[in-house]
Amino acid sequence: MSITWDAYWELLRLEYPLFHKNFAAIYDRVRRTPLGTRQKKILEYTQLCHAVNVAAALYFRKVLCLQRSAATACLLKKNGFPAQLVIGVQQLPFAAHAWVELDGAIINDKPYMSEIYSVLARC
Repeated sequence: MSITWDAYWELLRLEYPLFHKNFAAIYDRVRRTPLGTRQKKILEYTQLCHAVNVAAALYFRKVLCLQRSAATACLLKKNGFPAQLVIGVQQLPFAAHAWVELDGAIINDKPYMSEIYSVLARC
């Protein structure tokens, strides 16, 4: 339950910049999150991703990909995983999407997202 609370808190911290459409602040928050050390009780990255999904299901409003992925990246980094938030775009029809990668592999979305979207930014 503690991990789920941490995940919910990460989603909540992103609420203000999302409301104000301050995407630079979201990017900066993920970029500046320090890489923590692994806890004695070793958590798998899959457990942390699952905690974010549960927290998103319990969240007071719908959680979209940017908020979910930014929260996931921050939570992973705090727990010692060098995760990256990736933002991609598709030209026609225009669409944007965010996901998280760990060691070059997409871990919180479908593995073929990088084939559909051109990477715009990573942090």
